[in-house]
Amino acid sequence: MDRELVIDVHSSEIIIALLEDKQLVELNKERSDTKFSVGDIYLGKVKKIMPSLNAAFVDIGYEKDAFLHYLDFGHQFLSLTKFLKLALYSNQKLPSFSKFKLEKDIEKDGKISDVLTKGQEILVQIAKEPISTKGPRLTSEISLAGRNLVLLPFSNRVSISQKIENIEERDRLKRLLESIKPKNYGIIIRTVGETKKVADFDSELKELVKKWENGFKNLNAVTPPKLIIGELKRTSAILRDILNKSFNYIYVNDESLHTEIREYIKTIAPEKEKIVKYYQKKIPIFQQYGVDKQIKALFGKTVAVSKGAYIVIEHTEALHVIDVNSGNRGKSNNNQEENAFDVNMAAAQEIARQLRLRDMGGIIVIDFIDMHKPDNRYALHEKMKELMLTDRAKHHILQLSKFGLMQITRQRVRPEMHIETFEKCPTCRGTGEVSPSILFIDELENKLSLVVNKAKMSFIILNVHPYIAGYINKGMFSIRFKWFLKFRKKIKVHGISSYNLLEYNFFDNNGNKIIY
Repeated sequence: MDRELVIDVHSSEIIIALLEDKQLVELNKERSDTKFSVGDIYLGKVKKIMPSLNAAFVDIGYEKDAFLHYLDFGHQFLSLTKFLKLALYSNQKLPSFSKFKLEKDIEKDGKISDVLTKGQEILVQIAKEPISTKGPRLTSEISLAGRNLVLLPFSNRVSISQKIENIEERDRLKRLLESIKPKNYGIIIRTVGETKKVADFDSELKELVKKWENGFKNLNAVTPPKLIIGELKRTSAILRDILNKSFNYIYVNDESLHTEIREYIKTIAPEKEKIVKYYQKKIPIFQQYGVDKQIKALFGKTVAVSKGAYIVIEHTEALHVIDVNSGNRGKSNNNQEENAFDVNMAAAQEIARQLRLRDMGGIIVIDFIDMHKPDNRYALHEKMKELMLTDRAKHHILQLSKFGLMQITRQRVRPEMHIETFEKCPTCRGTGEVSPSILFIDELENKLSLVVNKAKMSFIILNVHPYIAGYINKGMFSIRFKWFLKFRKKIKVHGISSYNLLEYNFFDNNGNKIIY
């Protein structure tokens, strides 16, 4: 399978598209001012204890208090609280973490009022980003993720990913990590750690330990709420989590980020450094690699499957509903059972892709076309499980009910990806008022005149819809040629498929937008 990462960098955000065999399967947006990301560790203050919920609300600086349930404290919460107090209130140097004496585990079915008080300072980690009207979801079971392993302070246990199935390899990894890990640190070996050597683990382990211990330096001068340890930017986090030997290329249109990614990859997979390519063409990077077109086709309410079949996706506050429709397939010569099975199997593949692409979480209910044969129902369930194996989010898939409904629960840690695929009316631009389209070229020429007078340059790029570009460039004595004679400026007209019909922008030779 070919895997490519296409990264489009703007001044306000970074958009990351993951392609598998040229098909868009994941889309992530990271704003340049992003805060409260999953994995960030904050020093917060307890604002309210809720005994009826066995939970607390904690101020970490977000507009709404974050939610922390007793079950998310972690077994070694008392050890964390004790070490935090030493860091906050002790004037002496903190003791070595490996020499710190751990407290006993908290009771599994205990009460929150027994271990937490209002106004108490507490160290927490974001488990879910703010979603809709809800604030962040927190945990006090702190973990620091690396490429090959996850570090768990206040623990001494070594665990191994269940996806590593070879018993001999599991035993080897466990012995290896137990021999190098410091005291009071637990470790989870990730799937990509399979077959890795001790040097790979040792360097990463030291880096994560250093990151954890540096977070406690000068903590006595900090006033909550305060970010103590930040997670990697989402770009680097995605690379950390998905980069493997099957990756072919990473394309990025920003020079500084290109350098940053190359340096990052050099530390985790030196042999893959050359797959990072700096994209410098004038055509937008998402248009060059077909991402724009796929976004338009895949984020609507209705998504085509194959041969006339389609799925309809609806979202509610409580769950997501996906309806499978046969469309024109219902007119095929196959019998009803065979037709329903074919459509359902094709729809399952697209649904698995949509769950990753939109990052849909919580409860998903899929209304498949009714099938009467138990073998077909079983095959569909197995197919869905197989297709979801590549999904990094935790999920659980139930068997089809007698009504043909399949229920899926999928981990949701970030807001669902939503992109508006409908465009403004190209005639009225959403105002409801029609301007004479015959004057559009005159409008372009007037704006071009303003640009020429303001921007003292010999080369100007005009981006418009492909239809408009074709009209402007048509013929030997084209409109573009007439503009060249009139303004004595070289003008290049690009057709951009993501533009609506009457949208246009001017750029200089370096790709910078010209504001007139």
